[in-house]
Amino acid sequence: MRGTDEASGSLFSYVDLEARIPARHPRRKIRQVVNEALTNLDGEFEALYTDFGRPSIAPERLIRASLIQILFSVRSERQLMEQMQYNLLFRWFVGLGIDDAVWVPTVFTKNRDRLVTTEMSRKVMAAILAHRAVAPLLSDDHFSVDGTLVKAWASMKSFQPRAGDTPPDDDPGSPPGPEATTEDHPAPTEPETDPMPRDRSQNRNAEVDFRGEKRSNATHVSRTDPEARLYKKSPGTGAMLCFMGHALMENRSGLIVQGDLTQADGHAERRAALDVIHRHSPRSTRQLTLGADKGFDAAGFVADLRQACVTPHVAERSRYSAIDGRTTRHEGYALSIRNRKRIEEAFGWAKTVGGMAQTVYRGVERVRSRFILTMAANNLARLPRLLAA
Repeated sequence: MRGTDEASGSLFSYVDLEARIPARHPRRKIRQVVNEALTNLDGEFEALYTDFGRPSIAPERLIRASLIQILFSVRSERQLMEQMQYNLLFRWFVGLGIDDAVWVPTVFTKNRDRLVTTEMSRKVMAAILAHRAVAPLLSDDHFSVDGTLVKAWASMKSFQPRAGDTPPDDDPGSPPGPEATTEDHPAPTEPETDPMPRDRSQNRNAEVDFRGEKRSNATHVSRTDPEARLYKKSPGTGAMLCFMGHALMENRSGLIVQGDLTQADGHAERRAALDVIHRHSPRSTRQLTLGADKGFDAAGFVADLRQACVTPHVAERSRYSAIDGRTTRHEGYALSIRNRKRIEEAFGWAKTVGGMAQTVYRGVERVRSRFILTMAANNLARLPRLLAA
């Protein structure tokens, strides 16, 4: 018998969000870990807010909303607020009831920017890694490090010379400048009414020919994001305005334990590698190992690692390598060289799912905080399978 296609409105609706989410849904384990990690950060949240004034959005909900935005590839806060209107899974994960009002996108963004800084993103990642179910999955001795390019929210047309912010007005129809003499241009008579103002607006996407023009970070700067730098990954590839993200991975489960983001240059990866290993294991007396690709095979970097009690498991270059038989003869060197490639999985997830192929934020500080939070979301996405193993 064919059913009828009749819509009947109901006056009351009793919806239990817990019953709507399947018992074996992977987001249940993620939400449990996130909630317990945020509970441990309650003291940090308390120190950020005053005891008077208008109540803000709860910091726990701000962080959960930012994580769900990354996990489900929601491209903007405005779209996140729209989907939270009708997506029961989003409401359940963030902690909103079925009848709770969703925040205005601008209010959410302002509250988020004040809370989710670089320091807070690092604390959220550390709290997740310190969870009682996650900590046994981590290695304390063997790590890998690498970097990736994050395209800036700026076009190549915004990369303009540093000097001469205002281009000269060569329009033949424009009025003469102050250097013009009165003999060549007699003074006009005063009009009875004010002339209509001239429209000097230019096309936002005007055609620009860069052929034959040499551009570099020393002479040019982006008008859209002055902190972005022109950089190319390797010879033969095109240069782009970007930042450089860095990650430190432990080799047991492939989870990211430290993240950072800097301006892009040829030495940023090695400087950041030393920073993240010292931040993760400050003044460590254990003999750690650090795997890396050939780009880290530099004499100064290898010497700094050895001085910090870290064995450099760096891939050897074909010529002038700083790695010798003291390191390559051990079986652990081959294991580190094989395991270090797993860090590319985190970078791939961050760019395809986490939205870091091209950031929508501007400035090193904002992009860095988002990059670290994306690395924490990558760990959360892998937890259900790791904990079930």
